Amino acid sequence: MGTFDIAVIGLGPGGEHVAGTLAERGLRVLGIEDRLVGGECPYWGCVPSKMMIRAANALAEARRVDGLAGSIGAVRPNWAPVADRIRADATDSWDDAVAVDRFVGKGGTFVRGTGRITGPGRVEVDGLEHTLERGVVVATGTRPAVPPVDGLADVPYWTNHEAIEVEELPASLVVLGGGAVGCELAQVFARFGVDVSIVEAGDRLLPQEEPRAGDLLADVFRAEGITVRTGRSARRVDVDPAAGPDGRDGVAVELSSSETVRGEKLLVATGRTVDVAATGLESVGVAAGALTVPVDERCRVTDGVWAVGDVTGEGAFTHVAMYQAGIVIRDVLGEDGPAADYRALPRVTFTDPEVASVGLSERAARASLTRVRVGTAQVPSTARGWIHKAGNEGFVTVVEDADRGVLVGATAVGPSGGEVLGALAVAVHAQVPVPTLRSMMYAYPTFHRGIEDALRDLA
Repeated sequence: MGTFDIAVIGLGPGGEHVAGTLAERGLRVLGIEDRLVGGECPYWGCVPSKMMIRAANALAEARRVDGLAGSIGAVRPNWAPVADRIRADATDSWDDAVAVDRFVGKGGTFVRGTGRITGPGRVEVDGLEHTLERGVVVATGTRPAVPPVDGLADVPYWTNHEAIEVEELPASLVVLGGGAVGCELAQVFARFGVDVSIVEAGDRLLPQEEPRAGDLLADVFRAEGITVRTGRSARRVDVDPAAGPDGRDGVAVELSSSETVRGEKLLVATGRTVDVAATGLESVGVAAGALTVPVDERCRVTDGVWAVGDVTGEGAFTHVAMYQAGIVIRDVLGEDGPAADYRALPRVTFTDPEVASVGLSERAARASLTRVRVGTAQVPSTARGWIHKAGNEGFVTVVEDADRGVLVGATAVGPSGGEVLGALAVAVHAQVPVPTLRSMMYAYPTFHRGIEDALRDLA
């Protein structure tokens, strides 16, 4: 048993930032992690997946040489350099020793185990209870959500972990889930020669984004040879000896449409889930069965208890966790600073084209505002889009609260869509008046110049 100023349960990006910074500031910090310090992002999420995407995009660009710059002959994908880079450069072979040493070097105390709040000012780690003089921060993240599909539990399937760790690609892959993770990985594997089928229960891919974004991405996927099935869910999964090459078992997925999709491997990418009960938050007043951890504008759950990251339900993104971590650090130390504001929360799906958005969608804006105006520019029709030619699919859409004359949302789909979003996020966050946005200069010829065209379309 030990006494600390504060404990941090879960050392993903947000939790690690809170724990390390408070330790550097002289607090006695207990850092608790039952998996890898650093969390999903560096080991199975943002970092390695974007390495995969970078490699896949290089293949796509090579295939676009015809019609742009001559011919380079056949493009021969090789997964080995990608797997090697993920193992050596991104994950240290999924070893977090460097991250643990970094935290301990800042003055923190690290415990590998499962942390649980047992009451105000108390936390237990695998049966050993510790006393906390300032409180506890919960940053336990999420885990892959596995749907209750008949037969799924009896079939070896991938989550994003197995997909990131793969060293030898399958001949074919069925992807359940057309959200960001499912779409990113589906395109990566397809560009490396895997026969990919993607199944999404919603009406379109990326169901959280503007409808035209999902429709456009489906068209791109089909053009690249990916089979896209939307509006259909998995009804049953079985081992299929005929679906795997060289006598290896594959999988057969029966859909709600009575179709059957077969593949050597099955990737389940149907979202993420939070295990609130496992953290013991009921002992400090959080309702039993809560799906996420309710927090106020200072990320407080109650006195002496804070939460950051995916568990708060504000967005399963590293940038949200890091943003909230900064708020918690200030609150614990009694420092002034702005409260949490999620009006301009940005998100990017790193497919090709990239799908980036901020703030309200058109539908959400029309549901909550009196007067809404929407402007759109098609990327192929903009100067840079026309010059880009191959791989120039996309659009820029801006959503205006016409009563206040400010943007409340925007979407940028296309090459460098996530970078174009930067200017749009500033406009939404700072509530820059639309006339001011119209009066500024946009560098020519850039993709972000499409913002000017979309603003013009508001008229």
